[in-house]
Parts: sequence; C-alpha cells; structure tokens
Amino acid sequence: MFNHASFIWGAADILRGTYKQHEYGDIILPFTVLFRLDAVLAPTKEAVLEAIGPTYVDTEPPIAMIRSRTDHGYSFFNRSQHDLKSLQGDPDNLEENLRDYVNAFSGNVRDIFQRYKFEDTIVDLASHDLLLQILQHFSKANLHPDAVSNEKMGHIFEELIRKFAEASNETAGEHFTPREVIDLMVTLLLNGEEDLSTPGVIREVYDPTAGTGGMLSVADDKIKKLNSQAQVNLLGQEINPASYAICKADMVVKGQPIDNIVLGNTLTNPAFENRTFHYCLSNPPFGVDWKQNRKEVESEHTLAGFSGRFGPGLPRVSDGSLLFLMHLISKMREPNASQPETAAGRAAIVLNGSPLFTGGAGSGESNIRKWILDNDYLEAIIGLPTDMFYNTGISTYIWVLSKDKAPERRGKVQLIDATDMFVKMRKSVGSKRKELSPQNIEDIAALYDEFADSKRSKIFRTEDFFYRTITVERPLKLNFAYTADRIERVMAAKQIAKLPADDAASLRSALDLQSQRSSGEAFTNRDSFSKHLTDVLNEAGLALKPAVLKVVVNELSERDGDGEVVLNRVRKPEPDSTLRDTENVPWDQDIHEYLEREVKPFVPDVWIDESKTREGAEIPFTRHFYEYVPPRPLEEIDRDLDEVLGRIRARLEEVKR
Repeated sequence: MFNHASFIWGAADILRGTYKQHEYGDIILPFTVLFRLDAVLAPTKEAVLEAIGPTYVDTEPPIAMIRSRTDHGYSFFNRSQHDLKSLQGDPDNLEENLRDYVNAFSGNVRDIFQRYKFEDTIVDLASHDLLLQILQHFSKANLHPDAVSNEKMGHIFEELIRKFAEASNETAGEHFTPREVIDLMVTLLLNGEEDLSTPGVIREVYDPTAGTGGMLSVADDKIKKLNSQAQVNLLGQEINPASYAICKADMVVKGQPIDNIVLGNTLTNPAFENRTFHYCLSNPPFGVDWKQNRKEVESEHTLAGFSGRFGPGLPRVSDGSLLFLMHLISKMREPNASQPETAAGRAAIVLNGSPLFTGGAGSGESNIRKWILDNDYLEAIIGLPTDMFYNTGISTYIWVLSKDKAPERRGKVQLIDATDMFVKMRKSVGSKRKELSPQNIEDIAALYDEFADSKRSKIFRTEDFFYRTITVERPLKLNFAYTADRIERVMAAKQIAKLPADDAASLRSALDLQSQRSSGEAFTNRDSFSKHLTDVLNEAGLALKPAVLKVVVNELSERDGDGEVVLNRVRKPEPDSTLRDTENVPWDQDIHEYLEREVKPFVPDVWIDESKTREGAEIPFTRHFYEYVPPRPLEEIDRDLDEVLGRIRARLEEVKR
C-alpha cells in the first residue's frame, strides 16, 4: 500500500545539506497543500477558466458566478493557465511561473500560503537549483480526491506534522489528536440525537483549538454517515499559523466557507462572537500557562455578572485548561423550547487530571467546577488509558457536556472508567503506545448509553461532588517566664532594636534581674504576667508603649498544653494558629453535627471559625473506581524469599567449586 506521507517526506533527501532539519516542514507542508489543491481543482479547471474569460482581468470574479456556470463546488479557484504539471515544462521560467500560479488563487486561499511565507520559499529553492526537483518529487504523489480521500488526506497532514515536529524537536501532539479518540468523542456527542435523521437537518460543529482540523473532519464524516442529506458547517480557530493553514486548506477542499477557519488566540481574541453551536469539540494544550494573556483574561473575568466567559472563576496561571472549558461552554447553543429543531448545544473536551481536583474550596478551579455542576452542564467524564497521546503518557479524560440533558440525566453525572480498554500498538509513535479499537469505542459508548451503575460506570448526583471546608480552631495555651533564652528573643525583636540604647539596656537589666529572682518560675495566666511585667518595668523606671510591651510579653511566652487558655478582649479564647486545621465536610451534612461526631470526641476544646468556611467542588475520579487489593500473606512472602535465597546459595556454591 502506497504510503503517501513517507513518500512526501522523502523530499527531505532533496533538501538535506542545503537546509537544516527544522526547516524541512516549512517547505514540505505548504507544497503538500499546494499539490492537494491543484489536484482538487484539476477536473473543473478548464470550465472555471472559460467562466472567468476576459471579463475579470483586473478583478477577482465572485465565487457564486463560477459555481453557477460550472459544476465547481468549492469556495476557491485558480485562474492561472498553468497547473503544477505544465509549469515543469518551462524550467527556465519556473520560479516566476510558480509564483504567478500561487498568486492566481482566489484571495481566500492565498492567505494560506502567505502564512507559510511561501513566495520566499520559492525564491530560495530556485536560488539553490532545487525548485524543479521538489516539484518533480511531489508530482509522483497522486493527491487527487479519487486516490486520497479527505479523511486520508487529514492523516497524511498529521503524519507530516509529526515528522516535522520530530525533526525540529517540537511537540507534535499540540497540533492534533489521535483519530480514534476523536471518534469516541464524536460518537458520544451524537448519541441519542434523533433529529440527525431529518432530511436537510443543519448542524454546526465548532473547535476553538482546531489544530489541523481532525476533530471537525471526523464530526463531518460521522454526521454524513448518519444522514447523507445533513448540512454540516465546520468552524474553528487555531493559534499556530502552520496548523491553521493546513486546517483551512482541508476545510476549503471539503467545500466549507473560507471564513469558517480563523487564525488567532481563542482566549484573547475569540472568533465567531455572538454565535453558538450544536456541537463543540476541543483538545486544548495540557498545562499551558496563560501569563501572557493575563490582562485580557482578568479583564473579562471582572465583567458584570457572568457576562464574560470567565465569570465563574480563574484557574492558576500555570494551567489554562479550565479557561478553554469555560469558553467551550459559552459557545454551546442554549435550549429553545419554541424551536426544538435548533437543538441545544453539546460538547466534548479532552483534559488531563488537574481540572478534576486541583484547587481547594474557594479557589478559582473549585468555583469553576461548582458553577458547571450547579448549572447541570456536565453529563459524563470518561477516563482514558495512559499513553494515548503523541506528546504525553499522562492520564487523560473526556468531559461530555450538554446545555439540555435528557430527563434521566438531569442532576446527575456519570463517571466511566475506560482506563484498561485499549489495544497495544505494534509500534509506538512518540509517547503513544495504546489506541482504542472500534470495539473499545463501541463498548464505551454502550456504557454511556446504558447510564447504569456497574464496575466501569458510576452514577452520582451533582451534589455528591460538593463539600464545605471548615476551619477548626483550638485555643491558645501559653506559659510565661523570665528565662535566659526568652530574654534573648526579646532583645532580638525588631521593635526592641528600635528603642533608644539606654531604654534597651534598662530593659535587659530589669529582665535579667527578674530571671534571677524567679528562678525560671512560669506564669500560666497572661493577664497576671502582664501586670507583673509592668510592675517590674516600673520598678526599673522604664515605661514602654503598649505595642512594645505586647512584643515583650509574646517573646517571653511559650506554648504549654497545661497552660491557661488565652482570652481576647471580649473574653473569648484566642485560636492557636499552629494547631489550626481544616476538614472537608460532605455537602449534605451539617458542619456542627460533623464537628461533634468526627472531631470533638478526640479534641474536646475545638470550635469552627465560620467566617473561614468555604464551599468547594472536586471530582475524585480515581477514588470512585479504586479496588482494595489485600497484601499477600506473610507466609507466602517468606516462602518466596526462601526460594530466592536458596537459588542464590546454590549459585554461590557453584562459584566456590
């Protein structure tokens, strides 16, 4: 079977020696796009040129006119008399003719090659006498749609990007997601969508981190398989220019409007404002910080109410995954009771484990999770096997969300453990060593569809993930004494160091004298000790300000479990910060009853500082599927050790002989 990706990458042999490895992709990828577009347009080229005629010499003809006069079904064209094969017949003018050919594309496609700075590439290849060789090499790869389907072309692009990433020491996985993972995501999104069978039904699919367009392509294919008469609009945004160019080229070939793919940063400059979609898909970068976008993100967070995408909260700057999750939710179509045919939005997003539990009660991450659960957006979370992605071996999860859950799912969340549902790959690709087979995908989808408790599937109420964090205080107990080490602490305090030299000397003298008198005897009542200290200082003719006197008292104290409880001005116990603790109380339990039952039997003098109580939410996925495995009996372990030691002794005996 002809391997198009390997053959195309073989152009690196032509470039080797003249270009560095990290430069190969910037040449090979745009040429791949160019030859694909040329092959796609080949059947209608003559008809398009005839339709354009002499009328549009200095202006660009409207695409609607070209479509009406030909069977040209694309939203782009090329008005050059040449194609990539005929160009090679005039090697003396090859550079000029190829540049003219690229510039003869409609403006919406020229943008793709401008992102690659392709004209500079043509000039540079020609200056090294490599342009004709590159064209001849690519001409041997038949990229016509009859030979290479759109789906297969997507695989070729992804394989080339992976090779490019390896050559330039970059991360290929940032650009695309394994197709079988996308297949599972789309399968879950389309599950139970009865309206999809309606002839002429319209569905819009959106990916804010589009990469090379894999998610959009798979969604398009699966919807069309379910309903060949469905109209599927694919829209996306991508921040990487190279990936954007490939995605845009792929979507254009599919007949999608050219403006449906936008270059830019989704977090700071989102495309398609005021638009929402039926299906949203995303695989945002794992653990990428948003420090550079901090100003714009924080500004949107502070908008009145939740009118901004990030109103519910902000995650820590080191990981922006939850920002993409909130953005995705904002693009999901709202339910409309008067127009049920519009269908409420559904979404699937791939995230690592951090968004499940990072951040305690009251943190930005916890507030975001609680907002999602409060609004009942979360349908299910599927735990995937490790080693599923090209750039990481960590655990990953698919979150499935909906703006209008089925009645039986309302107020509930399903967790599916698919961590051991995979097949091993014969040859690993980067960090990817496992993949989902069609049967795995079918089995996971069945678990989702059944929506029942089992070994692999758990059903929870949304409130089961809520909790309150209470701050448990214990009283401060101290003793006070004039000991040498405590006196040294007093004299080392900053406030004491600021005293006039005579006052500092008088203070030390008075404390040393009292140390000798008391022989280290300790006081257990702060009020009594404070009065005694004041008398000592008065005897020495020294008057300290209240704030300085407080420092002296504190430095002459030490914690003492047998000491008296220190009371504040309103005669209530002061908390001991070193003994402060927190407890997470389940949402459906009263915090005071919890304290009486779980804490006071062991520490009777505790109380709750209710001003510090925080509400939180976390989804401890792994805990719910943990199965206790008892340790092996000691007798069995001892027997195995004896066997091992016996073999070692026998080998030592053989060595001695």
